[in-house]
Amino acid sequence: MPRPEANLQTVAQEAGVSMMTVSRVLRNAPKVAAATRERVLAAAQTLNYQPDPHLARMMTLVRGKKRQRVRAVIAVIREHVPKDDLLSTSYQYVPIEDIRSRAKGHGYEVEEFWLGREGLTPERLQKILHARGIEGVIVSPQSRELPCSRLDYSGFAAAAFGHVMREPALHLSAGNMMMGIQTATAELTARGYKRIGLAVTQWVDDRSQNGYCAAMLSFQDTLPAARRVPTLLLPHNNISRSFGAFSEWMRAHKPDALITFDTHVPGWLKRMELRVPQDIGFVVHDWTASMRDYAGIHQRRDHVAAAAVDLVATQLSQNERGVPPVPRQIMIPPQWVDGPSIRSGKTG
Repeated sequence: MPRPEANLQTVAQEAGVSMMTVSRVLRNAPKVAAATRERVLAAAQTLNYQPDPHLARMMTLVRGKKRQRVRAVIAVIREHVPKDDLLSTSYQYVPIEDIRSRAKGHGYEVEEFWLGREGLTPERLQKILHARGIEGVIVSPQSRELPCSRLDYSGFAAAAFGHVMREPALHLSAGNMMMGIQTATAELTARGYKRIGLAVTQWVDDRSQNGYCAAMLSFQDTLPAARRVPTLLLPHNNISRSFGAFSEWMRAHKPDALITFDTHVPGWLKRMELRVPQDIGFVVHDWTASMRDYAGIHQRRDHVAAAAVDLVATQLSQNERGVPPVPRQIMIPPQWVDGPSIRSGKTG
């Protein structure tokens, strides 16, 4: 006679515990004795128990409603470190509106906290979050000091934007800028550009896990030596201070197309009497809808925001806290955007 399909009741009978205990063990709830947990897991394995995914989702929603008053807020932790020169419009954040929109779908509100602003230290923020029962955090690093790295994440379901904060290594979402540069160089090549250059800051490259430099190095390696343009890492995070290095690089390597910032660089090109797009093609490395005068790489921050919120919401529903043993990294593919700052159409 075939063995009946295992369910919570049969696992409970096999392990000699209640169905509630089995449920708590299988959803990794805290405060279950280690010996009991091992006995339940062994019984589930012996019976080849397979959870019903539809029922599991319904129970997650029910439990979520019961705990709504306890942890209905996801904290977005920003950094305010003016001396690092990373707070200007040259460096963009994942918009809070996109984060709120996704969080609302999970039943959470969103609040921003700025480390370094009005004396907010990591230690003080830690106390505020615990006192208010906030267990979900999204970290938005935007400095070289990285005060967010000094938080104790053991009590939080957490995710980060970008690759800047290497330790502690949290789950993260980011734009795939290696793919972005590969797409941009392919588009520019198809339009007949021969000498394509990249000018960004070291911090921007670090945020992409060196995706900018790696993609450009790979692209340049496919070209004849006479057409190669070395990447310029601007010497200052304050872009306005880098005209000297930029103009020297331009004169030395004479790119006919440029991937770079929308701030300062267009003015520098005018100062050097270079017209866009007649004399040089111009592509914004971090395009947004306000930059319709330019072609660019759209990093789709709305999807980056959604992915981070989903990572935190999943941890909360699974009672996962702390720095993960294996951080998950979600890479959002950027989108190429045509614009009047490059030649129209493709050659060939």
